[in-house]
Amino acid sequence: MTPINPDYVRLVTSDIGNFWRAYDLSEGKTTEEKIEIYNTEYLARGSIGLRDFVDARIKSAEELVKAVETMPKFYASIRESSNRVLEMTDRIRSYMHNFKALYDDAIFPDVYFLIGRMNSGGTTSQNGLLIGTEILCRTDDTPEDELPQVYRKLIKPINYLPYVVIHELIHPQQKYNFEGNKLLGGSIMEGAADFLGELASGGLLNEHQHEYGRVHETELWEAFSEDMLQDDWRKWFYNYSDNTGDRPPDMGYYIGYKICESYYEKMDDKRQAIRDILAVKDATDALRFLTESGYGKSGHP
Repeated sequence: MTPINPDYVRLVTSDIGNFWRAYDLSEGKTTEEKIEIYNTEYLARGSIGLRDFVDARIKSAEELVKAVETMPKFYASIRESSNRVLEMTDRIRSYMHNFKALYDDAIFPDVYFLIGRMNSGGTTSQNGLLIGTEILCRTDDTPEDELPQVYRKLIKPINYLPYVVIHELIHPQQKYNFEGNKLLGGSIMEGAADFLGELASGGLLNEHQHEYGRVHETELWEAFSEDMLQDDWRKWFYNYSDNTGDRPPDMGYYIGYKICESYYEKMDDKRQAIRDILAVKDATDALRFLTESGYGKSGHP
């Protein structure tokens, strides 16, 4: 049964050690040998969280080895930071307790810290929260020349890891049903995780998107409002590879955050506002919630 007390949550780091074992054993080996080593020493030994992360994000040892071989200097640079995850556990539990104080019915799945192929900082499965630690290992000395331009702004220091955990923690609390999904609903779902995660932690996760949004909020809303009832998310989410110009990817997070913020600020009963934000259940309900938030009406933004 999923714990309702943050003190009982398992914070699982064993997969990180297994990754570095595979990494060391792979040194000097051929690509085919590396694939076999990562399969046997990392993926096959993995936690149930890693198995879920393979299905959702890594896909295969071949894809993982391809990433490591494409960005060898980057992966070599992240070991020290990835081994600092245990230093973050007190902060993580503290933020979980903060969220419990905001939302009485909160549940707290186990958290698995993993190393993937640079395509996800976090997601969820039926078994827990899955954190792609490699995206949270930036240091002042991180080599960036191997990274696509957009990733240079997305990777964050290990101190951001608790904020990612709390963002992902919000999703199991939500009632959202993806059937008949539209962009608006997805934006509220992800924006709620950013907004409520910030209430619990005091930390803003997607700072880059907010820096841009503060300057371009009106034009962003005009563009979003034209797309929001479509089921195509590509201009607003996960658009790292085809992102052009100075507009950051993932601006759907920002719009969803602002909608939730607007609703929260309008409500006198803040605890009820949090319950309402988590209760948005489908695309039709998302449209009602947008209307009640007041966001997008004349003068707002």
